[in-house]
Amino acid sequence: MNTLIRIEKKAYIFDLFHTLTDRESVWANLPTTSEYLGIDRDIWNEFLQFGSYERLCGFERDEFKIIRDIVDKIDNSISDTKVREAIEIRKNRFGQALVKIPSNTIETLAILKSKGIKLGLLSNADVMEIAMWNQSPIASIFDSTIFSCNVGYAKPDAEIYRLSMNELSVSANEAIFIGDGGSDELRGAKQVGLSTIMITGVIQELWPEKIDQRRIWADYEIERIEQLQ
Repeated sequence: MNTLIRIEKKAYIFDLFHTLTDRESVWANLPTTSEYLGIDRDIWNEFLQFGSYERLCGFERDEFKIIRDIVDKIDNSISDTKVREAIEIRKNRFGQALVKIPSNTIETLAILKSKGIKLGLLSNADVMEIAMWNQSPIASIFDSTIFSCNVGYAKPDAEIYRLSMNELSVSANEAIFIGDGGSDELRGAKQVGLSTIMITGVIQELWPEKIDQRRIWADYEIERIEQLQ
C-alpha cells in the first residue's frame, strides 16, 4: 500500500517501537531477551506485555527485579547471572533501535514539523527500553514526549492519551494517533476521540497474523511513515 495520506490535523501523535524504529532484524546483531534466556518468544511476550503492568507504568524501576520477576513466572531455574547478562543485552539492543532510526523516518518527521504540525511521542516502555533515548536522532524533534514508565499510565489507558493532548495543547479532534496497533493502542486512541492511522510495514515482519485484528480500529492504513504528507 503506497498511497500518500494528507491529514489536516494540528498534531500528529506517534507510537515509537515498530512505528518509528526500523525492522527488528536490523536493530542490532544481538539476541532478543527470550532467545538469550532460552524462552519461547510468544510465551515471553505474553508475560512481558500483559503480566508486568508495574514495569510499564514505572511502579517498578529496578531492572533486575523487572526481568527476574518475569523469568520466575516462566522458568525459575534460570540463574541470576544469566538474567543480569540478558538485561545488558536488552538495553544495548533497544538502544541501537533508538539510535538507528531510519533516515526516511527522520526526514518525514522533519517535513511534518516544517509544516507547523505539532509532533507528539507516546510510547509504552520500561526504563531499560528507553535508557538510550537521549542519543536518538529524533529525541529533540517532538513537542511532547511521553513514556509510560515516567507517567504512571500505559496505553490503552485513556489518561495517557489525554496527557499527550494536554502537552500539545490540542483537543482530540485536532490530533491523530499513528501506531502499529500493539498494546491495543489504536482502540485506546479511538475511545478518547482521536483519529487513527495504522502503520504495518515493520510488524509485517514479526506478526503479520495480527494485522487484521488491529486494523479494525484504524481510520487509515499505511505501510511506511513517508506516506504521511
